Amino acid sequence: MTPVEKRYANAFLEYASQTIGFENGLKELEGIKEILCDNQDFKDFIEGPAISRSEKYEVVDAVLKKYFSEEVRQFLKLLIRKDRIREFSDIEEYARVKYAHGEEVDAVLKTRYPLDAKLIQTIKDALEKKIQKKLHLNCDLDPDLLGGIAVTIGNTVIDGSARKRLEDLRQKLRAVRVN
Repeated sequence: MTPVEKRYANAFLEYASQTIGFENGLKELEGIKEILCDNQDFKDFIEGPAISRSEKYEVVDAVLKKYFSEEVRQFLKLLIRKDRIREFSDIEEYARVKYAHGEEVDAVLKTRYPLDAKLIQTIKDALEKKIQKKLHLNCDLDPDLLGGIAVTIGNTVIDGSARKRLEDLRQKLRAVRVN
């Protein structure tokens, strides 16, 4: 994804969260993308360089007013005005992928022994800062861990367990040649 797509997606969703709601903003972006994918004539019209901006604005309002909020229609008009309408699908895809679960991401913290709430909050804060997303952190006890912690966030595993550290040390020792 390009910085432009990120900027437009984040700006729209920040605005939408204050007006129509974050989730509604995401749903409406997805709805617009479906319309553009399913209706090639409409997509060609909106993206066509031969059609004036004012004509495009009129069609956006006339066709989409019944189904989509003023905020989303204004966003489309902004993309038309800035000659970024061809990037709408990428903007929507970035927004959908980054915010698939709303503003919070599910994560699982595994430890061998129970941790106190203050330490769990410290770990959560550090992880949120690292991935730049809010976390909904679930804690699980895992008797197979020798020590340390392991965190799973979506498809990402951050393994700070003693077992992982020992395995890393074992690999390093195997790589060292003794003369």
